[in-house]
Amino acid sequence: MTAPLFPLFVDLRGRRVLVVGGGAVARRKVEALREAGARVRVGAPALEPTLAAWAAQGAIEHAPGRFAPSWLDGAWLVIAATDSPAINRAVAAAAEARRLWVNVVDDVDISAFHVPARVRRGPLQVAVSSGGAAPMLARALRERLERELDPTLGELAALLARHRARLRAAFPDTRARRRFLDALLAGELPQLLARGDRDGAERAFDAAIARAKPERRGHVALVGAGPGDPGLLTLRALRLLNRADVILHDRLASAEVLALARRDAERIEVGKQAGRHHVPQARIHALMLEHARAGRFVVRLKGGDPFVFGRGGEELEFLRAHGVSYEVVPGITAALACAAYAGIPLTHRGHAQSVRLVTAHCQAADTLDWATLAAGRQTLAFYMGVAELPRIRERLIAHGRAPDTPAALVENGSHPTQRVVLGTLDALPTLARAHGVGSPALLFVGEVAALAADLHWFGAPPLREPLHAAA
Repeated sequence: MTAPLFPLFVDLRGRRVLVVGGGAVARRKVEALREAGARVRVGAPALEPTLAAWAAQGAIEHAPGRFAPSWLDGAWLVIAATDSPAINRAVAAAAEARRLWVNVVDDVDISAFHVPARVRRGPLQVAVSSGGAAPMLARALRERLERELDPTLGELAALLARHRARLRAAFPDTRARRRFLDALLAGELPQLLARGDRDGAERAFDAAIARAKPERRGHVALVGAGPGDPGLLTLRALRLLNRADVILHDRLASAEVLALARRDAERIEVGKQAGRHHVPQARIHALMLEHARAGRFVVRLKGGDPFVFGRGGEELEFLRAHGVSYEVVPGITAALACAAYAGIPLTHRGHAQSVRLVTAHCQAADTLDWATLAAGRQTLAFYMGVAELPRIRERLIAHGRAPDTPAALVENGSHPTQRVVLGTLDALPTLARAHGVGSPALLFVGEVAALAADLHWFGAPPLREPLHAAA
């Protein structure tokens, strides 16, 4: 895979750009360059009517005849847009020899830069590029953005540009300024512009500035990252990740989810994993407090849901005790995601009328009510259960659960590497060892687990008894 292109917006005001070619393609390039304020020289034996009219008006310079390297004199940028591959290659070679950036229309191999598909709303521009891999796809995405992006975005950008100096004066700290803008854009101002009430939008901006408090204290958001698939992240979680100054994330918060966060946010891993070094909970508390007191917006990103075996309650109690404001964004907990992706309905009229979420991280003083857990017609979902499989089997069977009760292990649920191992409560520890099941994995015990054999839809089919690999 080739390296991705580096996105770049260029200020061409007053700078000379050479366009070689005099046809319709060249005209479209020249039109965009003139919009950007460039001084355009067009080199071609003849010009199509619009280019010819611009040349006659003195809006562009015309260099007639066949391509000559002297056309490059004084140019900052070069575009080859002729219908002759040989001429285009000659232009590219001459530009490269002078270390000038050159784009050859429809020839990515000899282009030093690409011109992206573009959506414009006043001073706001959105550029889309596939790096030459799929230009039609980039154009299709641009057309979709043209339809979906609010036409008043340009007015919003212009309003913010008019008040840029006021914003900087009111909020010298960039983090405080960004928080103010986040709140402003989530309020009524965009809706006022959408209704055409420009005076109302100006008044809303003035009122927001007047009541703003630049020296705001920090804030912590406990955000559920879900099972790892970024498509299962909530919209609220995505918005907060894009506001974050600091992200304290667990090991189970996937790289794909973290990639959606603000690029310049500080990322600090505070992951925990059985049997390995991890950041103590007290240190996590101290990090939240340290960054919040420094006025930062902190996202405490947790795999699954913050309040399901995520110690979210302890963290809120700590924040409340220290006067730090907070909020909680729920996530799809692992039991729900793993069951859904494995084809295991947690409740089913014919098999289970209740679900129990249980931590299998058993301490020396075991306080679980095994007699209740061993009852029938319910589904048990054990978190952190791989290492404790022999103990779980022993206790459930000892308290009356049938050894042949269906059970399933779901490893890396919802990920492309998901594996499902099906068996019985009695045999599952042996199956798990034979298949090398590791964390993260969820254990499901109950009649519904057997349904995965027929209802699975994601990834490879479940691994079942008899265990061929163990033979």
